[in-house]
Amino acid sequence: MEVHVQNRAGAAIVFVLAGIFAISINDMLIKQLSGGYPLHEIVFARALIGIIVGLALVQIEGGWRILKTRQAHWHVLRGLLVVIANMTFFLALAAMPLADATALFFVAPLFITLLSIPILGEKVSVMRLSAVAVGFVGVIIMQRPWADAQALQASRLVLLLPVVSALTYALNQLMTRKLGVHSKASALSVYIQGVFLCVSLGFFLVAGDGSFVATDSTPSMVFLLRAWVWPAAGDAWIFLALGCNAAVIGYCLSQAYRIADAATVAPFEYIGLPLAVLWGLVIFGDLPVWEVWVGIGLILGSGLFVFLRERQKAKVAVKSPTGRRH
Repeated sequence: MEVHVQNRAGAAIVFVLAGIFAISINDMLIKQLSGGYPLHEIVFARALIGIIVGLALVQIEGGWRILKTRQAHWHVLRGLLVVIANMTFFLALAAMPLADATALFFVAPLFITLLSIPILGEKVSVMRLSAVAVGFVGVIIMQRPWADAQALQASRLVLLLPVVSALTYALNQLMTRKLGVHSKASALSVYIQGVFLCVSLGFFLVAGDGSFVATDSTPSMVFLLRAWVWPAAGDAWIFLALGCNAAVIGYCLSQAYRIADAATVAPFEYIGLPLAVLWGLVIFGDLPVWEVWVGIGLILGSGLFVFLRERQKAKVAVKSPTGRRH
């Protein structure tokens, strides 16, 4: 049986740019809250507001009927991948500068290009694979394997968290491409927010009283396990903004990856790199060290190369389009 797959590159690029801008705002706000609230409380509030907005979008895109699916187990798996991607990245934010964590996370588009071969059956040339390898060299440089523990701003484990986040995020976006054939973007967003709600409530039931926080816990573990507290009046608007932002992110990225090839969309996510540097400097007064600048340059350069090769491939494909994927 053949399934039609959309490939509207122009619209997808607009959606991914909007989604990445919303993500940059999201990460900045979560870092601001990380010193006073537990991660699972932030995730719960964000998902609760996000699912309300998402359900409103469901009504616009077709009503309750579009929430019906025969692939519930795959949607749950996709939601869990998003949860892992978000929580590992947010845990890293509590212990390292915003720009550093974001730069390490931006190996995700390289993972997407690489994994699109076995998962989506997309063809990736040797030159594009070489560009991906250069990007991974940038990640290694940012990990600074030659530096001792005292010279690093975070532990080796924390430095790996954004890379784990990138891998699970890449898997999620590739699943979006497959599931998006049968599901609207608003439904995909609602499914994700539903999984976030379940996971955050589970954390609350197990660790919501803060009893698992030890006196020698790292900043990341404190962020994960501290007790729930009622938001201060001045922080309520941040929680509201996070919730609305979550709906925008879920919808825009789901829409981008369901209507265009992953290798076409992914390079445009690099707009998040300069945005992270900007927010880090303006809000937190942080500037990346030279190793991070080198890593950013290598990852950004490899991503742009992959994009340019994709455009060349698209021009050739126009002459003999297939329009279908089995």
